[in-house]
Amino acid sequence: MNPNNRKIKIAVLDLNNGFANQGMRCISHIISDWSLQNKYDVKTDIFDVRQNLAIPDLTYDVYISSGGPGSPLESAGHQWDNKYMQWIDDVNHFNQYYNNYPKKHVFFICHSFQLACRHFHIANVCKRKSTSFGVFPIHMTKNGADEIVFSGMKDPFFAVDSRDYQVIKADEKRIEEIGAKILAIEKERPHVPHLPRAIMAVRFNDYMIGTQFHPEADPKGMTIHLHSEEKKQTVINNHGEEKWKSMIEQLNDPDKILWTHDHILPNFLNIAVEDLVDAS
Repeated sequence: MNPNNRKIKIAVLDLNNGFANQGMRCISHIISDWSLQNKYDVKTDIFDVRQNLAIPDLTYDVYISSGGPGSPLESAGHQWDNKYMQWIDDVNHFNQYYNNYPKKHVFFICHSFQLACRHFHIANVCKRKSTSFGVFPIHMTKNGADEIVFSGMKDPFFAVDSRDYQVIKADEKRIEEIGAKILAIEKERPHVPHLPRAIMAVRFNDYMIGTQFHPEADPKGMTIHLHSEEKKQTVINNHGEEKWKSMIEQLNDPDKILWTHDHILPNFLNIAVEDLVDAS
């Protein structure tokens, strides 16, 4: 039954800047499937952050912020970026005030994750030497193994990675200062000496979490991406044609991206709703 017998309000922040993408479709489908399975009455509103400077207010119960194209560094100081950072601070301040309840849960995906890491100053956000695109293993840290949003996940688990930028070289002092936790890192690459492993997931605080990878990605969307000439060549140039073929074969493996799709964001939504129940 719907907690408190009331509508659950979910805000999706779209950072795709008008570019065609599969991520928004996947996020919408996850929310829809989750609400139907749990018989929740859900209202979802989408906010075009970069094109329309649209930012949700604090009346929403849950927030999911999408991936998107472009540099998470060059937008600093732009109007939409300033409003987005102010929104992060506003949600954070709301959650920190003892009498404000239920708390607001936020999930940052890919580009949003990079922006959040930049905002909280927890690591170095920088450009990669080459584009990372495909299905790759994600390795959990000890904190990741204890993270409830990763409940049911294996170590390593598989996820879609699509980025030109990366988050590396964690500032351990800053992380401890704000109470953040690194939850996952990318696979080790011993054949590339002195190359730090990217941070792939962080819990910024009790109510904000994010992933560098795309937990929303599904086989349908990834199949479309992998068969586009641009993405196909990216994978072949970086990893070889056999890797591209193996990625195609992996897409419908229930233990790979489908497992990630079916667990991480639904787990996050379940936790956010538990707060609504506790507040009743």
